[in-house]
Amino acid sequence: MNHYGVILAGGGGERFWPLSRENNPKQFMNLTGKDVLVNEAIDRVATVIPVERIFIVTSETQAAMMADVASAKIPPSNIIAEPAPRNTAACIGLAAVTLLRKYGDGVMVVTPSDHCVGDVPALTGALQTAIRAAEDTDQLVTIGLKPTFPATVYGYIKTGKPPKVGAVQPVLRFHEKPDRETAERYLSGGGYLWNSGMFIWKASVILNQLRRWAADIYDAVIKIGDAIQTPQAAEVLQRVYPDIRKISVDYAVMEPAAANGEAVVIPADCQWHDIGSWDMMRVLHAPDENGNVLLGDTVTVDTKNTVVYASGRTVAAAGVDGLIIVETPDAVMVCRKDNAQDVKRIVEKLKAQGRKELL
Repeated sequence: MNHYGVILAGGGGERFWPLSRENNPKQFMNLTGKDVLVNEAIDRVATVIPVERIFIVTSETQAAMMADVASAKIPPSNIIAEPAPRNTAACIGLAAVTLLRKYGDGVMVVTPSDHCVGDVPALTGALQTAIRAAEDTDQLVTIGLKPTFPATVYGYIKTGKPPKVGAVQPVLRFHEKPDRETAERYLSGGGYLWNSGMFIWKASVILNQLRRWAADIYDAVIKIGDAIQTPQAAEVLQRVYPDIRKISVDYAVMEPAAANGEAVVIPADCQWHDIGSWDMMRVLHAPDENGNVLLGDTVTVDTKNTVVYASGRTVAAAGVDGLIIVETPDAVMVCRKDNAQDVKRIVEKLKAQGRKELL
């Protein structure tokens, strides 16, 4: 059976403002000092999928840049462009129907572009197990990560019994991002994993699941699929796709499928983190003796547990604790580390004010 890699890379990375912008979103940024995030994602998927069968789903406005950035790794023809952002149920459906119609059915390894994985061989082993499970059954397979702290920014997967790394276990329920007290209970009680947002399934299976649980989305992507490799393909995509309902694949498919006993999870322990906001720089870069992550031309005095990112000018901080300070040529952003998720609200306010020059 065919195997495909599908990397989701269409987001704006608004929580990394002011470094991340519409013309330079997070997936194109080098936050690790090694390579841009999307290329690191390609390298991870390439441990289980040949590069010629790795595809990237991105926005239409980012497609040309994506082709350029990833050109040394995958062919430009492997970029699937969304005319409008419609969340993960739609973009995964688009990828599935595109692969099915162009290349035939096969197992899709779906992963976001903005992860950090410290132990890639451990992830590779989990993905190989997941591929076999998806190939041998019609189950929806996901990767669950062993939690290392009571995270409130990740969703959780309930397995019902202590997760065993590398085993195939049923998913009992998906839980959205919890409060601190609930996260601590999940961690101490066992039987819970972090929801990685990585999915493994046959293209035909995810389309059938969309037909069962989100028929409107299924009908739309099938209409697009019917036009693939015809002269009307571009017109149908542009006309149909922007009207698809916005909903995540977790809500649209995974939750009802799990309740119906049709989802399994492979627990993994691979030093994984979702790099979603500035406070996660402590994962990408080792803090100094004061718990600071200092990048660029920085000067600190009596400063602790602070992230300072300087892109050009010198940034100095004195007597502060638990802050994020980011400098770019046209903006400076300061917030408490506990409020790192609120950076997205700054972007929303700038949009409301019409400040396009800062977006």
